[in-house]
Amino acid sequence: MNYNIITTDNFENEAKRLIKKYASLKKELDALENVLSTQPLGTPIGSNAYKIRLAVKSKGKGKRGGLRVITYLEVDIIIADLTNIFLLSIYDKSETENISKNE
Repeated sequence: MNYNIITTDNFENEAKRLIKKYASLKKELDALENVLSTQPLGTPIGSNAYKIRLAVKSKGKGKRGGLRVITYLEVDIIIADLTNIFLLSIYDKSETENISKNE
C-alpha cells in the first residue's frame, strides 16, 4: 500500500507557530512523516480520523505531555493501492486538552 501525505493549511499554520516555540519540532515532524508512510494509524477518534501522540524533545515532556496530531485517512477509489493521509491539526496538549469534532 502506498501512502500520500497531504498537509492542510490549518495544519501548516498551527505547525508554524509551534515550530517557533519548540526548536526540535521540525525534525520530529519529518520523523512522523516517515512513520506515517509505513504505519498511518493512531488512536481512532471516528470517521477515519486518528489522533497521534507526538513527543517533542525540546519540550522535555515525552508523548504524554507533548503534541497531538489529528490525521484523516482517505482511500483513493481510482488507485486502490493509494491512501491519502491528511494532516488536519496539530496542537500542544498543555494549551488544549482536547478538540471538538468541529475543530
